[in-house]
Amino acid sequence: MATQPVAGSVTDRSFFGHPRGLSTLFFTEMWERFSYYGMRAILILYMTAQLQNGGLGMDKTTAGAIYGIFTASVYLLSLPGGWVADRILGQRKAVLLGGIVIAMGNALLATPMTWAFYVGLGLICIGTGLLKTNASTMVGSLYAKDDNRRDAGFSIYYMGINLGAFLSPLFVGYVGQEINWRLAFLLVTAGMSVGLIQYVLTQRHLGTAGLQPVAPPGAAERKQLLLGLAGVVGVPVLIGLLQISGVTSFPATAVADGFSVLLVTCFLAIFAVLWMACKETQERRNIAVIFCLFLASALFWASFEQAGSTLNLFADEKTRNFVLGMAFPSSWFQSVNSIWLIALAPLFSMLWLRMGSREPSVPAKFALGLLFVGLGFLILVPPAADADAGLKVSPMWLLFTYLLHTIGELCLSPVGLSAMTKLAPQRFGGVIMGVFFMSIATGNYIGGRLAGVYESMKLEQLFLYVALFAIGAAVVLALFVKPLRGLMGGVK
Repeated sequence: MATQPVAGSVTDRSFFGHPRGLSTLFFTEMWERFSYYGMRAILILYMTAQLQNGGLGMDKTTAGAIYGIFTASVYLLSLPGGWVADRILGQRKAVLLGGIVIAMGNALLATPMTWAFYVGLGLICIGTGLLKTNASTMVGSLYAKDDNRRDAGFSIYYMGINLGAFLSPLFVGYVGQEINWRLAFLLVTAGMSVGLIQYVLTQRHLGTAGLQPVAPPGAAERKQLLLGLAGVVGVPVLIGLLQISGVTSFPATAVADGFSVLLVTCFLAIFAVLWMACKETQERRNIAVIFCLFLASALFWASFEQAGSTLNLFADEKTRNFVLGMAFPSSWFQSVNSIWLIALAPLFSMLWLRMGSREPSVPAKFALGLLFVGLGFLILVPPAADADAGLKVSPMWLLFTYLLHTIGELCLSPVGLSAMTKLAPQRFGGVIMGVFFMSIATGNYIGGRLAGVYESMKLEQLFLYVALFAIGAAVVLALFVKPLRGLMGGVK
């Protein structure tokens, strides 16, 4: 009988010089991102579309609040998703269960009942929390800590993410805007189902990665943990059922305000617990670095993730959506970022390897990410002024904005994923990856809420404020690059 490959082996180079298990995770994440980004490309457009056009007829403030809560929760639930994998399921089973729940959620979005729409969004959040964190963590498990292929491997993995994100708006966006919204949701359900089949058939290539929980509890503690988890999940589910049934009712904006309190509370509580749990000096230094990277990442994604909210509305209402005289759905702009990523990711992967000892540190790359996302909004200020005056602007403005955003993303996102696997204490690997996704959750939430001021503020002012804030944050972080490198110790 053939033996399974050992995770972290430097001899396994069967997938373009990388471990064969990377291909399993590459395609799993590709189809999951097809599902997510296809649904996200049409979500706010579906919510704000008139009832006679098959939409939900929401105003932009309400739709922005729901969009912000949903996209934030997708990443926020990565924290319990990582914890469940670390303590109970193991990453391998968590990814499988997450994919099943995502498919169920997307299928519910395709039904005409209002309650099914909200339950479907909730299931997608839970499933993504289980899948996304643990798939990324398993990528790190395929490499030894000192394997110089690690960052390049994450960049290849990131290409899988963006291949799915590129294809889905083209197909799902067209079906949703030109044919039928609910048929589009069935299409993303099919995508996730294909990803699950592929994962089950090829997971043997993962070797030992993610097979067992890192820190399984004893029998008594296991029961307590499961009860606690049931309480954490049960309370919001109960509130949601009461809301849907009409027993009680809260405006979406009020729920969103409460959600912001939850985000801040979780942020402070998690880092306090991690700080107290880590006794060694270097572990605490690493937690301090992760704290700073968290803040930088949250600010980056608050700007970047407006792609699905304010920039999506800008594309739909203020942009001339024609190419060579032919009209195209505004949701197709959601593929532009992925086109740039697919083109540039291999170049960045080679760039980091070729630079060797001259490669910028992780904090320096984060500062570059903030700078470029700020510049992306800065170049939108002139066309936004024209849009405020009632003119429709050239699609080229958004193409260049997404180019700058993509450069910023390549400096920050795959590098951040890799850094979390290197900085995290082994017993908190899944949780620390969840912390990184929590920073994305915070950014998504802010980006969604900004859609609420889309109509009440001049776009020229909105884009200028976002640009100045991101560029200012980049300058501040650049001043702290050297101290943060010192705290990281031997981690490169």
